[in-house]
Amino acid sequence: MKYRKATSKDVDSVSELFDAYRMFYSKTTDLKGAKAFLNNRISNKDSEIFVAENAETKLIGFVQLYPLFSSTRLKKFWLLNDLFVHPEFRGKGVSIALIDKAKELVLKSNACGMYLETEKSNLIGNNLYPKTGFELNTDCNFYEWNV
Repeated sequence: MKYRKATSKDVDSVSELFDAYRMFYSKTTDLKGAKAFLNNRISNKDSEIFVAENAETKLIGFVQLYPLFSSTRLKKFWLLNDLFVHPEFRGKGVSIALIDKAKELVLKSNACGMYLETEKSNLIGNNLYPKTGFELNTDCNFYEWNV
């Protein structure tokens, strides 16, 4: 397995995984929209995307992070927003390795940490994240405003 930063050449392959990820969260398929969205993230350098590539050089998973900033810590802080592994390759350590790539980014960018959220119903994620060093923050309220 190879883990590396995604490039614009990967947009088509990552878009298929990204579309499957969105459908996991009950969104309708939109491969064209996924391609446009990821192409913009990569070309505008809005996010960092790391991919998992199998021996046949097929992309089988990805993690996407967005930069944030902590005013109280006076440092960059990363949001691990998206993590997905093709169902055929789950349970083989791919998610853990992708999270390790995210941790490397945090360290290389001299950030103060990484944040993520997942639905309470995401049993796989809620079992995975504590195993990789994340701690559930029960001291905060999470509020959302949508348009």
